Amino acid sequence: MQNFLDRYKDLGLLLLRVGLGIAFLFHGVPKIMSGPEKWKALGGAMGMLGITFVPVFWGFMAALSEAAGGALLILGLFFRPACILLACTMAVALTMHIGKGDPFAVYSHSLEDGIVFLSLILIGPGKYVLKS
Repeated sequence: MQNFLDRYKDLGLLLLRVGLGIAFLFHGVPKIMSGPEKWKALGGAMGMLGITFVPVFWGFMAALSEAAGGALLILGLFFRPACILLACTMAVALTMHIGKGDPFAVYSHSLEDGIVFLSLILIGPGKYVLKS
């Protein structure tokens, strides 16, 4: 059975990439479209790391990381850099939620996604990617 399923590893990676990519597009695009007020609120999470300057920039970068990172995951382009940015975004989100004292049910999403992105950095995108 395992030999049979081993043939479909790349298909599994494609399914994972497309599913996560779509989810992050749906998270990131509305944040980008919301504008500077939303970006400032998002960027405020960097305060948990002691970074309190230019929160609008950091918030925009988080939103861009989610939206563009989601698109790059789907396409398999610049895959590892996209996963690194998304893992960093999830680390900041995780730090913010834990710092606020949120329960596991609230911060588990960022923890789980961060683990997946760190794993994908090591695994790579698989063979079904858009070639330039």
